[in-house]
Amino acid sequence: MEKDAPDILFYDGGCGLCHSAVKLVLRFDAEGRAFRFAPLGGDTFQTLVPEADRATLPDSVVVRTGAGRLLSRSEASLHIGKRLGGGFALLAALGRLVPRRLADAVYDAIARVRYRLFARPEAACPLLPPPLRARFLP
Repeated sequence: MEKDAPDILFYDGGCGLCHSAVKLVLRFDAEGRAFRFAPLGGDTFQTLVPEADRATLPDSVVVRTGAGRLLSRSEASLHIGKRLGGGFALLAALGRLVPRRLADAVYDAIARVRYRLFARPEAACPLLPPPLRARFLP
């Protein structure tokens, strides 16, 4: 993949927090230049992420950069913020000041309780308008 290609944000479609994160990214990447979306475990994920890598990744949010690099946990979250720009990029820059082990520990703590804290989306696969539909991969 090329460096300037959109990143692919893989997400857990049954997680309310992940569902909200996808909606937020769609809102702030309105033109769709930074991200495409695909469910974890979907065809795109199975094709682009080698089995050995899939076994080590969390079941929340994973980003595959346009250059083919896999990012997970706090690194993925901070990358998303940076790519969205504006205030998100500022928060991501501040987040990078936190030691990675600590940031990942906080990410993991939230991931463990996310199903209890964030309601499961009512429609895991909502009907999308045609312009947004093209940004979702199988």
